[in-house]
Amino acid sequence: MSISTAKPGAAARPGLTLTRRFRARPEKIYAAWTEPESLVQWFGPANVKPGSVRAELDVRAGGRYRISFSGNDGEYHEVGGVYREVVPNERLVFSWAWHSTPERESLVTVSLRQDGAGTLLSLHYEQFADETARDNHERGWTELFAKLENFVA
Repeated sequence: MSISTAKPGAAARPGLTLTRRFRARPEKIYAAWTEPESLVQWFGPANVKPGSVRAELDVRAGGRYRISFSGNDGEYHEVGGVYREVVPNERLVFSWAWHSTPERESLVTVSLRQDGAGTLLSLHYEQFADETARDNHERGWTELFAKLENFVA
């Protein structure tokens, strides 16, 4: 996995790019992101309460999504947004805001590219409120990518 952050002076709000290779074809990775019954199998942090992940996905430009889960500590989390661009098996662009901080919306781009028998996934975030939000999301997505790797294996 490679990690990069926004270049100094490039933007007032921090960004984040994570790249990872998966041993599965782009179609399988895309389905893991766009089919609710698949997404609930791998989404959520390491301390997610088993069986608590719910996903409502209207995967089309202008469609909304909502994903919720509870932690083992009982704390409820919900994130949602709107799909801005949908290119099957190649690209998803969507807004991202936690229900607890709806004013802190960021933009996420997921790009999939065939890489031999696998897929190179690039996840790019724009418009984080601050470096703390960026760092928290970096940790969260690193955990999620490990779960996604197990799911698509």
